Amino acid sequence: MTELTEFERDTRGWPLRPVLLAVLGALAALAVQQLLDVGGPRFPAIDPAAWRIALTTAIGTGAVTFGFALERRRWWWAALFGVGVGALAGLIVYWNGGGWGAWRDWHSASLFLSIAIAVPLFQTARDQGAWRFPYADVHGEAWTNVVLWGACWLFTGVAFALAWLLSALFDLIGLHFLRDLLRHDWFNALLFGASFGGALGLLRERDGVLRLLQRVVTAVLAVLAPVLGAGLLIFLLALPFTGLDALWDATKSTTPILLSCVIGALILANAVIGNGADDEATNPVLCFGAMALALSVLPLAVIAAIATGLRIGQYGLTPDRLWAVVFVGLASVYGVAYLVALLRGRLGWSAFVRPSNLRLAFIVSVVGLLLATPIASFNTLSTADQVARLEGGRVSVAKFDWAALAFDFGDSGKAALRRLARSKTPAIAARAKDVATKTNRWEVAEHDRTQTDADLLVKRLRVVPAAVPVPLALRQLLTDWQACRSDRENGCILLYTPGASEAVSISQSCIEDLVRETKSERTFAVPVVRTLNSGCGASRYRRTGDEWARLDDNARAPLTPPERAALKTGAAAGKVEIRAVPARRVFVGGVPVGDPFE
Repeated sequence: MTELTEFERDTRGWPLRPVLLAVLGALAALAVQQLLDVGGPRFPAIDPAAWRIALTTAIGTGAVTFGFALERRRWWWAALFGVGVGALAGLIVYWNGGGWGAWRDWHSASLFLSIAIAVPLFQTARDQGAWRFPYADVHGEAWTNVVLWGACWLFTGVAFALAWLLSALFDLIGLHFLRDLLRHDWFNALLFGASFGGALGLLRERDGVLRLLQRVVTAVLAVLAPVLGAGLLIFLLALPFTGLDALWDATKSTTPILLSCVIGALILANAVIGNGADDEATNPVLCFGAMALALSVLPLAVIAAIATGLRIGQYGLTPDRLWAVVFVGLASVYGVAYLVALLRGRLGWSAFVRPSNLRLAFIVSVVGLLLATPIASFNTLSTADQVARLEGGRVSVAKFDWAALAFDFGDSGKAALRRLARSKTPAIAARAKDVATKTNRWEVAEHDRTQTDADLLVKRLRVVPAAVPVPLALRQLLTDWQACRSDRENGCILLYTPGASEAVSISQSCIEDLVRETKSERTFAVPVVRTLNSGCGASRYRRTGDEWARLDDNARAPLTPPERAALKTGAAAGKVEIRAVPARRVFVGGVPVGDPFE
């Protein structure tokens, strides 16, 4: 029988841990809910203040980190580590600014990746009682944390399902207290935190089962290594025959796809080599599959680097492309490390790659922490590059990504937009001023789409009685579905003369509907009453100053005061009659189209 180590004897069986973590989780979740409950309507969403987002991050991150790191021996190490990580995360998020977007950008992804790597390193140092990091322990803790994270979420989901089931059961006998509690955000926060924390403590008490589950997960993933390895090798061997151009023509997401393959290759290769020589898979198919994955990492990273470079050369820098450069760089470092391990160790390459994995873990954690801060301002770099391309004439005003400048590049983008509004180039200044009035990127995108459709409308628009230029404001209205539509294959007729205050349009598809014979007409030669599609008919537009507006059907000028008085008197006296009045109507080839107006 294997003798337990002193640390294992001290941490074995700690019934207080599930209760402690359940209480801590409930309190932390309640604090987060109260901080984020800013009141008011949920839509549109109200951004909490920056300090609320930062404090929420600190509490949530600190509590989760402490829960994963907690053991009975050296518990104060876990407490200090959790407080330190939470405080650091909160300060970084506050530094980056507030709003819901603080948790949806690459800064946060880098921060949480850095923390996820740091936790198993701390757990190993805690177990060792010193700054020592045996690879088997670090690798085992990392995989166990991944399994534990997923299991806790699963347990929490089951807990909520059980709560709703019980509430429905109690409703059957007229007891509605649980249903009413579940309608309150504060109660759901307590239930979530207690479930997640309790699951974390309970699973930690059954560490043997957790380790077994971790081995099962890695064993299942290892089976996929030969499949992905063979696929990646076939892909790389086919490239000389298909050429790289096929990659750029197939999709604009070449770099994300390749980087996802690199991540998958690293995960599956490490699932095969395990924690150490005793844990490594011995099946030759799995071993060669892992070697194929290791061999594929560097070529995939190089191709991703080429793709990223081409995108930057064509369209300039953006924050996302700069992040892609970082990820490609890290993937290349892993690729070189794995290739060197293969060259040195050949079939025994895993003995050389494990130390590299440990060193790279420290590097990625530190790099991720630095990139989580605004020290390297990708927004500033992207703004300077994009504005230089615009002012240098490398990109036209129409094709420039104004939405990204206004809403994706942060404060530096907004400052550049204000400066461009004072540009000496009239087109740039006018567009910048217009974009500055928009409240979100979708309004800018809609303007760009309407502008493009209005320009393309010229090719399919027939102006009668004579072909004359049509004002842009009118053309933008004509692309609406009630007029000429945005269908680039659909022709359109416009009755308009220069300087006129009124215009009438009808789409070619409407005319085709009117002249098309129905099956009944062809068979029985009898008149048939047609029901046209909604919006199929003539559309009228009226100019006021330089602005054009579409008139509703049967629209007329507001009643004058005498008319309103006469209308009221006539209604009271019952003076209602029908008169034949002259009316205007659209005629095409002498045939009336649509309803009379005015």
